[in-house]
Amino acid sequence: MALVSVKCPSCGSTNVVKFGKRPNGVQRYACRNEKCSRSAFQIDYKYRACEPGVKFRILEMAINGSGVRDISRVLHISADVVIETLKKRKMELASKSKLSTNP
Repeated sequence: MALVSVKCPSCGSTNVVKFGKRPNGVQRYACRNEKCSRSAFQIDYKYRACEPGVKFRILEMAINGSGVRDISRVLHISADVVIETLKKRKMELASKSKLSTNP
């Protein structure tokens, strides 16, 4: 049996316990560090679009002129996820600009 050392992605603490499983079967973990802002996390992601940093990379590639199909091919995620991420970002920017222009 292999023992895997799991660290919290937020604080780096090894004081981590198993915290059940997601509906898709992926193991969840809970950080026991009281000062940590994250309560539960997972190490392995079944869907690549859920991995940390993917949304940022989608936006970065779109700003640099990559198309939706190109982004989905490079990041190995569906085009629907790319479109949805870009739409949400557009709505966030629109709502921020409305808030800043109103006195």
